[in-house]
Amino acid sequence: MNRPIDNQHVIEIKALPSPRAIKTKLPITDQAAALVVETREAIRRILHGKDRDRLLVIVGPCSIHDPDAAYEYAEKLMPLADMLRDRFLIVMRTYFEKPRTTVGWKGLINDPHLDGTCDIATGVELARTILLKINQLGLPCGTELLDPISPQYIADLISWTAIGARTTESQTHREMASGVSMPVGFKNGTEGSLQVAVNAMISASTLHHFVGINADGQTAIIRTMGNPDRHIVLRGGGGRTNYEEEHVARAEAAVAGEGIARPIMIDCSHDNSKKDHTRQGLVAHEVLRQFREGRQTIMGLMLESNLNPGRQAWKEDVALLHGVSITDACLGWNDTERLLTELAVAITPKPVS
Repeated sequence: MNRPIDNQHVIEIKALPSPRAIKTKLPITDQAAALVVETREAIRRILHGKDRDRLLVIVGPCSIHDPDAAYEYAEKLMPLADMLRDRFLIVMRTYFEKPRTTVGWKGLINDPHLDGTCDIATGVELARTILLKINQLGLPCGTELLDPISPQYIADLISWTAIGARTTESQTHREMASGVSMPVGFKNGTEGSLQVAVNAMISASTLHHFVGINADGQTAIIRTMGNPDRHIVLRGGGGRTNYEEEHVARAEAAVAGEGIARPIMIDCSHDNSKKDHTRQGLVAHEVLRQFREGRQTIMGLMLESNLNPGRQAWKEDVALLHGVSITDACLGWNDTERLLTELAVAITPKPVS
């Protein structure tokens, strides 16, 4: 029988450099490693109620497509994060993988040249380079882990991660979350379902066995012990918001048995902002009001922010505006700085210093 029966719709299978090879070429520094360890522990202290005064704030571009713009953003965010450190633990969004409802640009790892060549080997190196530089600056990084292979290449440089609304229900991502070394937030489903995030939290807390890769890129059986540091991210869904007090209370009750003191983060974008980036501040102020008035189960906020506001359409061979998102619309830096400063003042009557 000469007719092939495997890979009939596959154009090419190309080997990717191993995680060990990439990490050897781009090793983590002692300074970056110390920051990751310190930040992960600080997030755990917030999650488990040992630090009840601060909120975790994940803020930055919806997705990174321009390394230079990412560095410029980090350089602006770093002094603000330092100034507000008594109120907020600020982690920069460094999102390199974008889930698509149908089709579209899948992020810097998948298509780093933004030209459809999908040079993933370069994308992995570029993502790791960006993470190294931002961590070296003293600013911790957070991301969404989408492809289950990616963590082997970049997870040592990540202080917090999300499992997105489209993948929270996925067994593969729940298994992955059970083994990652950082705290992880599960978003509610795209249609607003809270239960899928609750189920994911429970699943990721237990041990799993699954197929993955090891540091040498070999297919391997992975056995995990379960991740004790999980929480829910409320992002709205199905055109409805879920940051209001009744929704937060419902989420609080749903995970009450998980033994996590502060299990709820609010994503101020997506359906919670009605997909209007300018409404993120309204959501953030309302969430802060709830926290200030005693809703201590709230542990943090997410904001989509870039150097310049709004979004632009990405098209091949068309020049892009500097510092403007090519995925979700973002707050501009000036509005971000103003909002975070306002929130810091509102969280406590003490002056910001």
